[in-house]
Amino acid sequence: MNLELLESFGQNYPEEFDGALDSISLAATCAFNRRGTLLAVGCNDGRIFIWDFLTRGIAKSISAHVYPVCSLSWSRNCKKLLSASTDHNVCIWDVLSGECEQRYRFPTPIVRVQFDPRNDRRFLVCPMRHAALLVDTEGEHKILPIDDDGDINVIASFDRRGDYVYTGNAKGKILILDSQTLAVKASFKITVGTSSTTGIKSIEFARRGDCFLVNTSDRVIRVYDTNTVIKCGVNGEPEPIQKLQDLVNKTTWKKCCFSGDGEYICAGSARQHALYIWEKSIGNLVKILHGTKGELLLDVVWHPVRPIIASISAGVVSIWAQNQVENWSAFAPDFKELDENVEYEERESEFDVEDEDRSVDQAGESRDDEEVEVDVTTCEPVAAFCSSDEEGEDETLLSFLPIAPEIEDPEDGWAATQETVTPTETPEKLEPAAKRPKSKTYDISLKIPPPEQTISFGGKNKQTAGNKKVPGRPRK
Repeated sequence: MNLELLESFGQNYPEEFDGALDSISLAATCAFNRRGTLLAVGCNDGRIFIWDFLTRGIAKSISAHVYPVCSLSWSRNCKKLLSASTDHNVCIWDVLSGECEQRYRFPTPIVRVQFDPRNDRRFLVCPMRHAALLVDTEGEHKILPIDDDGDINVIASFDRRGDYVYTGNAKGKILILDSQTLAVKASFKITVGTSSTTGIKSIEFARRGDCFLVNTSDRVIRVYDTNTVIKCGVNGEPEPIQKLQDLVNKTTWKKCCFSGDGEYICAGSARQHALYIWEKSIGNLVKILHGTKGELLLDVVWHPVRPIIASISAGVVSIWAQNQVENWSAFAPDFKELDENVEYEERESEFDVEDEDRSVDQAGESRDDEEVEVDVTTCEPVAAFCSSDEEGEDETLLSFLPIAPEIEDPEDGWAATQETVTPTETPEKLEPAAKRPKSKTYDISLKIPPPEQTISFGGKNKQTAGNKKVPGRPRK
């Protein structure tokens, strides 16, 4: 379906609840692919469900981890899926086959993972209580530099094209690093008032435009321009374009994201299932979407192309969309909808082969209209599917997953003939599971500081107190 016909000239944000995607287990996080045709949902039991978003059905199920999945990220061509779990593992999955290509083990839980937007051989890992890492699929990894204050509670994110990595710590300091050399290109600090600082919870970028938002602990969402921030340099003081907050309820934000066109900002409340939508250019609140009372929000994502939002609460993915009103005038321009029946008086020559009442000028105009040639063979690229630096669409993109038909009463020997006759079947699928190559596993060791300090007894530690000599006669 042509996306240009679906775009409305008015509001371009969801207005009402449009159903739910109820997986077999409790959903914890979700992520759209680049086209918005597939939705990956990570669950509490470690499984990943890939939904076909057009048919609202499960296209594939992957038994990925043992513990809950906490973060998901699609590659640019949508053929790979990156997952992180609380079992300290980060895995790269082949979406078509469902096989694990590479597995990385960390000594600490992972907060967030993200593929490089332009290179699926690199991805970003944000471990808990440690500096972020830039991992190469060849097995090499680089630890991103941290600020001079030494704060290790760091969150990191790629920019729109993967040229820079933005990191933020719990003391309000944001560093902009070159993604290749890891050199600091710019930095600034978010302060509240004159001296106090606020912790940075997340950094999100728009798919279109040069803006990013920073979700901080002071319940304010700040929107910055990337060009302005980089021009300010190291220890700069850029001013935010917008400051968004809930002045009435003083809401703390769980997750924030941009719309597909970058014109709207959605933020989910950490106290309840409520979604706030602002217009970025003006900064005014345009809509509040309320879910079921008593449920806490876990994750919020915006569809890359359409005005659709997916939110997770109580293990169910809720879909929010616009109210679609049928407009028959799109098919016939002279069509009119009537509230009640009206008697129609037909003209005398209305059903004649040649209209005698028609004037000569109108007849000439009709001949001109008939001579216009309409090109119906050339496929022009859809602007919503192309980046600003690309001329055409990516032909290698995986938009849909093939699903084998379910046959209730198959004939005898049907499965055997399918394996021999089907030419598209790959040899890997016909091999037994024992002969298939196992995924590569890498152990990444990090220097994690101890969670607690050594308990002191009277100014000395426990070991010194235990070795203290007791007064008396020495033993023979």
